[in-house]
Amino acid sequence: MRPFPPTYLTKTFKPPLTSTILSKPTTTIPLKSRAMSSSPSIETTDINTASGVSLSSTQQTLVGSVLDLFAGKPTKEKLALWKDDAKFEDPLTKAEGRKQFEAQWYGLPAAFNPIKPLSHTVTSAGNPITMDLKTLYTVKGIGKEQTINSVVNIFTSEDGKITKVEDKWDGKLPEGAFSNAMRQLNSVVVPKVVGVPKE
Repeated sequence: MRPFPPTYLTKTFKPPLTSTILSKPTTTIPLKSRAMSSSPSIETTDINTASGVSLSSTQQTLVGSVLDLFAGKPTKEKLALWKDDAKFEDPLTKAEGRKQFEAQWYGLPAAFNPIKPLSHTVTSAGNPITMDLKTLYTVKGIGKEQTINSVVNIFTSEDGKITKVEDKWDGKLPEGAFSNAMRQLNSVVVPKVVGVPKE
């Protein structure tokens, strides 16, 4: 989940490592209505891709759903696109399994409002699907704003479901035993305090 401690609130983030990619020509691909006919209601329907990158209809659906999640718009339908044993990692958490990763996504709008997606560009249509993401978060209650630049990797299974999402702030994830222990602790605590709809 993106809620960050005081050190993150006051830290000045460097430009994303992939800023050179962001400057390249991009293409906006609207999600086709036929591809969405049996898909969850996805709000992000215009997917920006780097020059030469082409997404399948399934990939477009997955990317759109993940962009909705980062915008603080989780639903059970969108999360049904994830495997039950899928993983979510960012600098603050290592969530494994549906109970943990769903709590992270539902906790995001509980901690931040508004959440404003600023830009995104899909830079690879492989496995993982890779995109650069820039989002402005405002902490509830105190109004503190923070812009996060990320490299997001979306790993998928053969049946077209998400198996893992990595959210690398400035293209990085923390390393070391202490950092990993704190991230794992966060993944356990958040489900205890964040309500997730049963249906």
